[in-house]
Amino acid sequence: MTPQAIFSNMEETLGESAPAYSTVAKWHAEFKGGRLSCDDLYRCGRPATSVNDETVEEVNKLVMSDRQLSVCYIATSVGISTGSVHSILTDNLLMVLRMLTDPQKANGVDASTTLHCLFNENPDNFISQFLTVDETWLHHFDPEGKVQSMVWKHVSSPPPWKFRVVASARKVMAMCVLGCYLEHGSTISPSQKFTGPYYADLIGKVRAALKEKRRGKLRRGVLFHQDNAPAHTLSVELTAIRNAGFELLHHPPYSPDLAPSDFYLFPKLKEFMKGRKFADDEDAICTANGWLEDQEPQFFYNGLRALEKRWTKCLAVAGDYVEK
Repeated sequence: MTPQAIFSNMEETLGESAPAYSTVAKWHAEFKGGRLSCDDLYRCGRPATSVNDETVEEVNKLVMSDRQLSVCYIATSVGISTGSVHSILTDNLLMVLRMLTDPQKANGVDASTTLHCLFNENPDNFISQFLTVDETWLHHFDPEGKVQSMVWKHVSSPPPWKFRVVASARKVMAMCVLGCYLEHGSTISPSQKFTGPYYADLIGKVRAALKEKRRGKLRRGVLFHQDNAPAHTLSVELTAIRNAGFELLHHPPYSPDLAPSDFYLFPKLKEFMKGRKFADDEDAICTANGWLEDQEPQFFYNGLRALEKRWTKCLAVAGDYVEK
């Protein structure tokens, strides 16, 4: 039968439910060519142009530099979709999102209980003794977020165009030493080799700075806080902390939600840095230093005071991660 004969037959039998002539003609040609089934043929799909050796290696380097990066951040930094990032992490790199185990949650509860009790004995004295060290990446250019780029417009006006921009690959690691009334002593270093000996040398410099600029702090005692980065747990740095006379506070692993720099200081600093372009490392460092020096003492006090709420939340959720 010809396509027209088949179409006329189907139209007479099915009426308005009959397929269009073009559909009948298409399938007539398919079956005439040897096709035996109406099922969809296997197709390999669209070529995965964003998942290649180069992007896989780039994603791997980002994750190895910071295992707590979000999928959205990785996608923006590399310039690929979140779906591609998921595929690379799970299929290519065979990685899984690590959740806190029961012993780790118990560790967080123990640390929060101990520090909360120590804080409640004398809150002002605790904050005056507290000193924390942390580091973060500063990009030479980090595009502004959606909230920062919001603009007013008329209801009838078309939405503004926003071109997709990714963070610059060039960046510098910044070190920050933060303690109550130490806002002008906060330091940023362009060094990217944060090793045990580097930290040990830093401890000596911090002690000398406290002795010169914050008289009485060493006599009262320094409650020293840091996270569990590999360089922080080496014997050379732990020895330097003991020799400096600092009391090292316990910080549970995988707990940036309990580190004031991670949940308070760095997010505000990076929000200020977004959308700005820096010529080199020194330019980025100078801008970050300027922002730190412009903050009032109450700003840093509020960040350290927020620790109490973090410990309370950690206890309330039995050690689970607290994002906000």
